[in-house]
Amino acid sequence: MMGDPRGFLEVNRELPPPRAVPVRLKDWREVYEDFPAGSLEAQASRCMDCGVPFCNQGCPLGNLIPDWNDLIYRSRWSEAIEALHATNNFPDFTGRLCPAPCESACVLGINADPVTIKQVEFEIIDRAWEEGWVRPVPPGHLTGKSVAVVGSGPAGLAAAQQLTRAGHLVTVYERADRVGGLLRYGIPEFKLEKRVIDRRLAQMRAEGTRFVTNTDVGVDVSAAELRSGCDAVVLAGGATNWRDLPIPGREATGVYQAMEYLPLSNRVQEGDFDEPSISARGKAVVIIGGGDTGADCLGTALRQGATSVHQFEIMERPPDLRSDAHPWPGWPFTYKVSSAHQEGGERIYAVSTKAFLLDDAGRLRGLRYVEVEQHLVDGRPSFDEVPGTETELPVELAFLAMGFTGPDESPLLAQLGVERDARSNVARDDTYSSSVDGVYVCGDMGRGQSLIVWAIAEGRACAASVDRALMGHTDLPSPVLPGDRPL
Repeated sequence: MMGDPRGFLEVNRELPPPRAVPVRLKDWREVYEDFPAGSLEAQASRCMDCGVPFCNQGCPLGNLIPDWNDLIYRSRWSEAIEALHATNNFPDFTGRLCPAPCESACVLGINADPVTIKQVEFEIIDRAWEEGWVRPVPPGHLTGKSVAVVGSGPAGLAAAQQLTRAGHLVTVYERADRVGGLLRYGIPEFKLEKRVIDRRLAQMRAEGTRFVTNTDVGVDVSAAELRSGCDAVVLAGGATNWRDLPIPGREATGVYQAMEYLPLSNRVQEGDFDEPSISARGKAVVIIGGGDTGADCLGTALRQGATSVHQFEIMERPPDLRSDAHPWPGWPFTYKVSSAHQEGGERIYAVSTKAFLLDDAGRLRGLRYVEVEQHLVDGRPSFDEVPGTETELPVELAFLAMGFTGPDESPLLAQLGVERDARSNVARDDTYSSSVDGVYVCGDMGRGQSLIVWAIAEGRACAASVDRALMGHTDLPSPVLPGDRPL
């Protein structure tokens, strides 16, 4: 039985307050204020003795959510971090960035506000760092086997840490100048301060993981050279092939992909330069794409001093409440307001951009868009223009944030000769093995664009498969199979 069987009846859901918008727009620090330990323990008491914890199944990592909620309610914080780390290498990442499918699957959420699972996770790991409970876990023995991990995003880091702890010599290759992948150069500082990554990397280095940066495998090091120096290769390069918008005026100066824009502000925070080469300061901005990447562009543009920001989304505005089309415990497609949306900007739904408008010098001066009506064709959304609704919007800067279609067409994949699936991802079987013996793939490179929690889960599962192949058995946990989906 949970510690307080009446907690969910007597305690309302509560989250830490955000810093005031005018204050936080002046810096790049994370958004939310501290949450008192007593308040968090009260929130943990809302976890029900529900019999079947659907939150476990909603979480790709299978986090032991009722266990650490009960431990927090009882103020047993050091035990809670042990339970949390048992299934998640990086709760400091997921506690900040995961959209929390566990909360969507919470039994309490059927007819009330769900348990604040994500906030409890966040507070456990940050308290653990403050108390010195997070320490290196070096392997008890070395196997003599070596593994190369290509890509240092959450999937690659999770696979590397698990394989290092299993006793293998692991080298992580990253083509950028710093480790972290999209965590480093895609997620803005106000959502994930990079000190959070750096402290994890220090732990991993102390455990024995090696990192090699500024190395594009397939260019600086050939696939043959890589394979000759190791017993297995794990591909974890992500889905970085961005979706473009091939309409008239796309070549205008002032039209950029989101991932041409976002890394620059992160590099400013790293001290690489004082001002980004692409800045929204004093400009009217439009963001095409209504997802998380678009929200990241929004928060960044507002901090840079944009005069106005519009965010376009071709889909209809989602409903405020879960619809019958998305029943519990699955993920509900509902209207969500991120911290960036609270800061400003205007969201416009059910519109399609038809053309970018250029001035005489070839610079962006505006765009033409039209309202659309959505309907389904063979279960997939299709859009019809609404006659008479074409509109022009004056803008000076446009960011394309329409998602990613799969991994880059890199020399590495060509040199390895790995097969692709129908969606252009690297094909793999239920052991995360590619079509090439000894080459494995995990995270978005094999799955397609997805959530950070799925990347970590796949990295852990892939590590277990590699360890089993190298040693004949494994003690590493394997939380998910390729292609698994949350409830």
